[in-house]
This record gives sequence, structure tokens and C-alpha cells, in this order.
Amino acid sequence: MNITIIGTAYPFRGGIAQYNALLYRELIKRHHVDVVTFARQYPEFLFPGKTQKEVGAGDEFRIPSRVIVDSLNPFNWIRVGQSLRKLQPDLLIFKYWLPFFGPCFGTIARMAKRGTRTRVVYICDNVVPHERRPGDVALTRYAFGPADGFIVQSAAVERDLLAYFPNAKYVLVPHPVYHGFGTALPVDEARRDLGITAKNVLLFFGYIRKYKGLSVLLEALALVKPRLDVHLLVVGEFYDAEQPYRDAIRKLGLEGSVTVKGDYAPNEEVRRYFSAADAVVLPYLSATQSGIAQIAFNFDLPVIAAAVGGLAEVVHDGETGILVPPGNAQQLAEGIVRFFTATDRGALRARVRAEKSRYSWEALVTALESFAAPREQ
Repeated sequence: MNITIIGTAYPFRGGIAQYNALLYRELIKRHHVDVVTFARQYPEFLFPGKTQKEVGAGDEFRIPSRVIVDSLNPFNWIRVGQSLRKLQPDLLIFKYWLPFFGPCFGTIARMAKRGTRTRVVYICDNVVPHERRPGDVALTRYAFGPADGFIVQSAAVERDLLAYFPNAKYVLVPHPVYHGFGTALPVDEARRDLGITAKNVLLFFGYIRKYKGLSVLLEALALVKPRLDVHLLVVGEFYDAEQPYRDAIRKLGLEGSVTVKGDYAPNEEVRRYFSAADAVVLPYLSATQSGIAQIAFNFDLPVIAAAVGGLAEVVHDGETGILVPPGNAQQLAEGIVRFFTATDRGALRARVRAEKSRYSWEALVTALESFAAPREQ
């Protein structure tokens, strides 16, 4: 089968590019796969980070791609769609996470499908984003108009899809584990490299935005500190103003208990941060799903998470981590204390190892294949 993936890919950075790279590597085991990515993904003035390009991709995420899509140029969308129509892929796969790309993806899909047997499938990280803006639903409706099917990766996204597209054909497949970051380092080595001497270590990882609840975690840490020798490692680029978080650390007296690595983590460094931690903390205020949990599971790490969206589907309280109500620093603090004092952490890690077999790329590939048009005999 001939398959084309359209979306973020190397040389662009981030979880979407990593996801598409791992999907590509699974699909090429039995199909011909072409990857089409952006020449321009976002205009620079709309991008909240420091750079859109990868600065040190590991080999697992370096995949061949055609760098041709301009997210802002409608004439480009038509040309790309026409070029794909000539190739007539059996499946045209879009990774969808933001309505900003709705006009671009929707136009390419319409042009590519015209007069062909090409089927269009969207893998939905979100149907509508966490931080909604006027026009989001209309842009998503345009994007999804030519779709033949959808992959959703949590019940939360499933509900959103059916709320806006009640007749959608879809398959729910859990978000696969990210396995491209190498093997874990010895915990003592990882902590020594990072200058961490505390007995207990928590990791907050990923882009820092208000809905991810870091401010709640800092308040919770201040409540935990008198009871436990615990250190918080914060790794991720600030997509919000950084100074309020720095001020909170100072006002809460956490300067010696928090290490902040406020830049995007190069892929080759990711394993060091996860290897140093006892657990990953996801104190999100809202969520549909999180790829960070799937990185944690790759390293057999339990997750302490707010019970929002798809997080409650992945993190099973007392089995693969701890669940707490969202937005409540006191209850998050109690969850952290419970994790370190009242759970068998070795047993939790063993359950994570067993549980992560559910999150396979093979299941995703099989679901995608089910949308292809039947071959003529």
C-alpha cells in the first residue's frame, strides 16, 4: 500500500514530529511511505518558542521527508494537493492538533482526493484545543470535511469528535509509547550529572503553558517540602511568561528544591531527565491526552497526574501512578506524599512495564490500514 503522512516531521522538532517519525518507521515495515512536511509551519511571530527546528535529533527521529508545505499560502496548498493527486496514495494521513492548520490540511485533502481512490484519515490529538479561540470549530469542520476516517487516542477526544461530528467513522487506539529516546541510565549517574542529591525526585517535562498546572505543582511542593526530602526537576521551554514561575519559586522558598531547565530538551538528553526521576508529574488543569505519559511509560516510570481528560484513562490510581483532582495544590501534595510513603514503588514500576504493552504502534498501524479502500480482485 502507498501511504503519505502530512504534518510536522524532521527537521522540525517536538512531540508531533517525533510521533510522525515513529509512525513512519512502523508503517515502512510493510508499506511504501512518503512523508510531506512544512517549509513553513508557523509564522515566526505566532510561534511562542525559541526555534521551530530540531537542534539535535536522535537517529530514530531523523526520517526522509519532502519539505514543501507552506501553512500560510493557499496557492501552495493547491499545488501540494495536485501533486499528491498524481501520486494517488491509498491513504493520506494527517496528524491534527490545532485548528490553525485546518484550511491548509482541508484544502490539500480535497485536492488530493478529487477523482481518486485515496482515503483521508486524521489522527486527532485534539478536535478543539485546550485554549480555544473564535473560529476553532469552523476551521476544524473545514479540515475534517473530506475525511474518510479518524483515529482518536482517548475517550476524551472521542467525545469531542462525536460532539461535532456524530456520524464520524473512527477507531479508538491508545496513544503508543514513545520509544525513540534510548535506554534508561542508572539513576545515580543521571542525578549526579544533573547535580541532584535529594532522596526523592519528581519530573515535570514538556512545554510550559498555563493549562499544564506547573503553578499548582509549585504550591504543592511547598506543602510537601516540610515532610519529605524531595526535588522537582522542571524541563521544558516556557510558552508562558517565565518570570512569574521564577517569582513563585522564590516566594515559596523552593530555590534549593527546584531545578529549572527552561529550554527545549534535545532528544539525546531526554533519557537523562527521566532516568533521574522517581515519577513524572502531570498536574494539568485540562487535557485530552498527553504524550509525556507515554514517554514516562517508556522508561517504566509511574505518573502522578490530575484526573482530567485522557490522563485518567492511562494512569490507574495505585497501579501505574497516582490520580488527584485537578487544580488543588493540597490534594496534589497529599498524592505526592502518598506516592513516596504509602506505595510499593517497585510494584508500580512493574505494573507500568506490564501496562505499556497495551500502547503499541502495531495496533495503530492496523487501525490505519482498516480505512484503506478494498483492493480490486
